[in-house]
Amino acid sequence: MQEQAERDERRAGTEFREHQLRRNEKNLQRRSGRHRQTALRKRRRRERRMREIRRAILLTVLLILFVFFSVNWISGMITGGTKEDLSASAEAAVSTEEESDFSGATAEAGTEDEEVNPDAGAPSDETNENRAESESGDGGTTHPLNAAFFSGYKPVKYGNTKAITNPEVDSHYGILVDLESGNVIAQRAADEVISPASMTKILTVLVAAEHVKNLDDQVTITQEITDYICQNDCSAVGFAVGETVPVRDLLYGTILPSGADAALGLANYVAGSQEAFVALMNQKVQELGLSDTAHFANVIGIYDEQNHCTVTDMAMILKAAVENDLAREVLSAHTYTTAKTEQHPEGIKISNWFLRRIEDKDSSGTVQCAKTGYVVQSGNCAASYMESVSGKHYICVTGTAHSAWRCIYDHVAIYKDFTA
Repeated sequence: MQEQAERDERRAGTEFREHQLRRNEKNLQRRSGRHRQTALRKRRRRERRMREIRRAILLTVLLILFVFFSVNWISGMITGGTKEDLSASAEAAVSTEEESDFSGATAEAGTEDEEVNPDAGAPSDETNENRAESESGDGGTTHPLNAAFFSGYKPVKYGNTKAITNPEVDSHYGILVDLESGNVIAQRAADEVISPASMTKILTVLVAAEHVKNLDDQVTITQEITDYICQNDCSAVGFAVGETVPVRDLLYGTILPSGADAALGLANYVAGSQEAFVALMNQKVQELGLSDTAHFANVIGIYDEQNHCTVTDMAMILKAAVENDLAREVLSAHTYTTAKTEQHPEGIKISNWFLRRIEDKDSSGTVQCAKTGYVVQSGNCAASYMESVSGKHYICVTGTAHSAWRCIYDHVAIYKDFTA
């Protein structure tokens, strides 16, 4: 009996241990299953987070690209749209010289930097309204519009002359002249000598207009002209070596795209060389009574210590140009298409971007004529002639604005502040 009891006890113990082992095994299996499920859930969460991170990175990149292209597109719309191969007016070398601006000009000292239009697209294809209609182009008469202008070229500062203090005016130099009274309405360092850059070409066109015999006379663009442009990094209309163009096109080409090829062509046509033409320019300056502070060394505006004037001088040079029918017509053209030639079967389309850009700005009147300029030493400068809504006439000249657009807004601000 005792042995039987011991066997039963051992069997019971064995069964109990086996039961414990089976239960432990089941517990281990359950825990293992939960662990695997937990691990699977964690892995899935990690994968989901990684997908979310990758998606966020992709969206961020797309957003950055969208903002980048949007800003560039908006900037292009504001400053002037498609860089039309540096405009149709500059098929060749519209690289530097004035308003660059446009442009954040980075020309080295002593070179010009011409504005390239961004936003306004190609000039109008319409029939050339701005072609000079005079066949003889003697350019010496005074338009009835200017009959009320004050006589002479010495504006007067009087007790009410105001300082240009508007902080929105970036230019360090500026003047506003009432053309009817001859009074200086407002000024800022107006009698300090500066480099006029391509505002020089106002005088170039004025002198040419006074000497041109026939606007249809033909002038050939020489290798010497194009070499000079390349050596001095000047802007150009885009005439080719050997291309023969009418004097009329040279006048418009000198002002609208600030073409050095056109200006040098005019100099050769009128005087035989740039040096001889510059002598005529300085003779004109002396006739205007400006030679104390104004002197010119080239027809383009390339920086030279001997190429200088004050903004007051340039205002009076523009006055003389506005008083000349042919010069005024050229300076007032918004767009122009040169004559068709073998090298340019469709002609070259050119624009005065200052006039085109300012025409929709509220300047308390209409800017009729303008010419811009840029060299490193003078920053962005401009001279403009405006008729106010009340019918009064003004000339504004500024210098050293940090960009071509800022130069335009400086003129708008000065006109609004003192002529409204």
